[in-house]
Amino acid sequence: MTLFDVEELPTHGGSLRIYACHQDDKTKSMSDRAIDLKKREQAAGFASIERYTHFEEQVRETKRKLLDFLIKAKREGKTIVGYGAPGKGNTLLNYCGIRTDFLDYTVDRNPYKHGKFLPGTHIPIHPPSKIQETKPDYVLILPWNVKDEIMEQMNGIREWGGQFLVPIPEVTVYS
Repeated sequence: MTLFDVEELPTHGGSLRIYACHQDDKTKSMSDRAIDLKKREQAAGFASIERYTHFEEQVRETKRKLLDFLIKAKREGKTIVGYGAPGKGNTLLNYCGIRTDFLDYTVDRNPYKHGKFLPGTHIPIHPPSKIQETKPDYVLILPWNVKDEIMEQMNGIREWGGQFLVPIPEVTVYS
């Protein structure tokens, strides 16, 4: 297969829709968008192994920073819950070894997830109203690409001093 066109989409914090054809198909030439993206990727170092080894260390450092924050908060007696049950958030939790010793539960707007558990971590999933009942100190936003929308929806946590915690790209607390 040969790539001949690409669209950059805002979905999930940035996605690519690629168009490819059989490598023997000579009816399609590479679009200006594809050429431009390839140049930007090369300029950013994506053709270099160093870019990926650096990324590996960034991932490890993100894990350490998140765990440092959670350990400190728990030692201070703070309560922490999750918001959302997306695949990417679950991947993060499993990679970091975060279980119910750090997150009491998570909530999700999808009623089909209520009463279930996150795979691997066994963190229970409840409706968003659970947050109003328990009034946690921190809400860890697991679909971090839509953090602004979630913070707007859950703005009420600020009434009792609750704060939002966003793990990616940097561990950040929003009051």
